[in-house]
Amino acid sequence: MTCSSAFIVFLSGVYYFGFGDDPELVKSSALAVMLFVGLLGSVLSASASLAHEIRTGTSLAVLSKPVTRTCFILAKYSGVALAILIVTYVNTLAALLASRMAFDAYGSPDNLGMMIFYLSIALAYLLGGLSNFFLRRPFVSDTVFLKVLLVSLAFVIINFINKDGQFQKFGENVDWRMVPASILILFALLIIAGIAIACSTRLEMLPTMAACSGFFLFGLFSDYLFGEPASKGAIWANILYAILPNWQHFWVADALEPGKSIPWGYIWNAGLYFVGYSSAIIILAICFFENRELS
Repeated sequence: MTCSSAFIVFLSGVYYFGFGDDPELVKSSALAVMLFVGLLGSVLSASASLAHEIRTGTSLAVLSKPVTRTCFILAKYSGVALAILIVTYVNTLAALLASRMAFDAYGSPDNLGMMIFYLSIALAYLLGGLSNFFLRRPFVSDTVFLKVLLVSLAFVIINFINKDGQFQKFGENVDWRMVPASILILFALLIIAGIAIACSTRLEMLPTMAACSGFFLFGLFSDYLFGEPASKGAIWANILYAILPNWQHFWVADALEPGKSIPWGYIWNAGLYFVGYSSAIIILAICFFENRELS
């Protein structure tokens, strides 16, 4: 979360010489970082919370209590989903700031805004360390929640001042279309988390990473590989087109060009797709886990 959000803001301070398309390059890159980090985080979190616990026997100890396997899987998915939600929230704030700080060849970096943002991250780590040292509280969780709070505060402060430190109207020059674009990225990451949970019921971390990467890569080319044959009536293509998630539904970087928009009706339809696909994946994960030998 720290590296991704810091890198997204850093992207807005680079000279691209993109012939006037520099802001669009920054926004697309920010969404790409959110998607890649979410993919990595989903697999690592799912493997740490499920595959690792199966291997070490923790899951067997939990299931020896009055806890059903269905409840266990749902709880694991909910925990991973909440972690992804927190990371995506912080990265969305960073992406909104990057859209506001982006400049073309005739502009200059917003050094003041970047300094405030990075100071909020450093302060979160400092307070988390002090909390751990003096109060004996867990460092990681405290630092995460402090970072969420302080980055949100930094976001508000930065949007009330311009790069010269003068007061301005809140949210001026921010591309708020990044919010629906980030929501779509979140839907994609939650689907990947479901796939990772399903794989982790049977596989270790590296095979899970390979399987999720395969789903991701083939899903990117789903329209080309299976969509066209499916439209011509090929049964095998229809089956594979339905099984593989179509990530193109969640990648709308082209809609961030000037004069375009992302309708909230599209977000609603993508949300229904996400709910349906995630539900099917979680049901499959429950079926895999029901017959899993844990001893």
